[in-house]
Amino acid sequence: RVLSLAAPRGPIYDRNGVLLVDNRPSFTISVMRQDVFNLDALLQKLAGLLGTDVETLEERWARGSRFPIYRPVPLATDVSREVMEQVLEHSTDLPGVLVEVLPVRDYLEKGSEAHLVGYLGEVTERELGLDLFEGLQPGDYVGKSALEKAYEPYLQGQKGQRLVEVDVKGKLLKQLEVDPALPGNKIFLTISRDVQRAADQAFGDQSGAAVALDVRTGEVLAMLSRPTFDPALFASGIESEEWAQLPKDPRHPLQNKVLTGLYSPASTFKMIVALAALRDGIVNNHRVIDCEGSFSLGDARFRCWKKDGHGRTDLKKALRESCDVWFYQVGLELGIDKLEAAAREFGLGAPVGFPLAGEKSGVIPSRNWKRQRFNAPWYGGETVIASIGQGYVLATPIQLAVMTAALANHGDVLQPQIIRRIEDWKGKVLQESEPQLLGHADFAEEAWRAIDS
Repeated sequence: RVLSLAAPRGPIYDRNGVLLVDNRPSFTISVMRQDVFNLDALLQKLAGLLGTDVETLEERWARGSRFPIYRPVPLATDVSREVMEQVLEHSTDLPGVLVEVLPVRDYLEKGSEAHLVGYLGEVTERELGLDLFEGLQPGDYVGKSALEKAYEPYLQGQKGQRLVEVDVKGKLLKQLEVDPALPGNKIFLTISRDVQRAADQAFGDQSGAAVALDVRTGEVLAMLSRPTFDPALFASGIESEEWAQLPKDPRHPLQNKVLTGLYSPASTFKMIVALAALRDGIVNNHRVIDCEGSFSLGDARFRCWKKDGHGRTDLKKALRESCDVWFYQVGLELGIDKLEAAAREFGLGAPVGFPLAGEKSGVIPSRNWKRQRFNAPWYGGETVIASIGQGYVLATPIQLAVMTAALANHGDVLQPQIIRRIEDWKGKVLQESEPQLLGHADFAEEAWRAIDS
C-alpha cells in the first residue's frame, strides 16, 4: 500500500531570525475505508478509546467519504500520546485503523500576530480546481487568510510517500520504500518580535490597532489588531461550534483593524492641513489667529477642545497645542478641494498596497465626492470639520502610518513591506524585498522645516 507523507509548511521568522511559526508533530487516528467491514462495531470501540461519542465519529467518517479510497479518513486529530498508545494496544481489534504522525502548524506567539500570519483551513472543492492547489486532495490544509494565504505557493511543501506492507486487516507489517516530503520555504518578516510583544502588552485587553513602520524603508516593525484570536484553533480543524462563536463576538476578533478599520484621523490630520496652507500661501510662521474657544460660521459654532481657548496662536503653537480654532479658520480659507489634493499626496483616500488582502480605501471627501455619493452640494461647515480630521474624513491605521512616515522623511510615500526575504529549505534566497516608492508629497523645504519645528 502507498501512503502519502504530508509536507511540513515553511516556517516563518521575524526580521532577526526569531522563529514565529513552525510545525510540530501530532498524532492522528485514521481509518482506511477498504479495510472496514463492520463500521458500527469499529466506531463503538474507537469512541471508548478516544473519549468521544459515536455520533462525532460518524460525522467525521461521512466527511471523509469524499476522500480518494486510498486516502486515510482522520477520525481524531492531535490526540495525546496516551490515547495514541491505547489505540495501538488494541490495534488487533481495530481493522483498518492506523496512527499517523502529521505536522501541525505551531504558532509560537499565540494570538499577537494572528492577523498578520493568518490561519489554515481544509482545502475546498473550488480550490482543488485551481492550479495553485494542484496535487492536493480533500482533507489537506491550506492558508485561508493573511500571510498563510497570500504566500501559499511558497509555504506549501511537496508531499512524499511511503510504500508499506500490510496484512489482510490493514495492519502495518513493514515499510518498504520512502520518498520523503520536502518542507515549504522559509519566510523572514520585517517585523520585530520584541516590538510586536511590546505593542501587545501595551494594549492589554483593549480593542484597537497598532502599526509601526521604518520611515526609511516602509518595513512594518509591528502590526497588531485587538482583540485577536488563536490561529492554532484552525491548525488541525476547528469544530463548527467554536467557529460559529468567533463571528458573533461583538469585538470582532477576526477583523484586521489595521487594514479594515476606518477611523477619523482627528488631530493627526492637522499636519496635512498646515502643509497645504503653507504651500498655498495662506499661512506662514508668523500668521496669528486668535482662539477664544470657538469659531463661528453663519449660525453654526464650532468649539475648540480647550474651552477657554488658546489665545493668540501661530503655526508652531497651533501644532504644539493642537488648537482646533486655528485649523478651522485655515482649513476654511484653503477649501476642501485643495485639502483633498494634499491628503491624497500622502496616500490617504486610496489603498497603500499592503501585501495582504482586504485593505480598505478610507475616505478623503471633496465637492465631487459628495455630489456623487449623496447628490448634494458641499458646505463650508463640512470643510471646517474636515480640517481637524473629522466629519467625512476616514482612514485606516496603515494609511495613517504611511502618512506619518512621509511626514518624517519629508515626502516619500512608501509602500508598507512585510517580507524581508524568502529562502528555500536549503537556504537559497528566492526573493528579497526593496523599498517601494508610491509617490512623493511635493512641498517646499521651508514648509517641512515649519512642520518639524
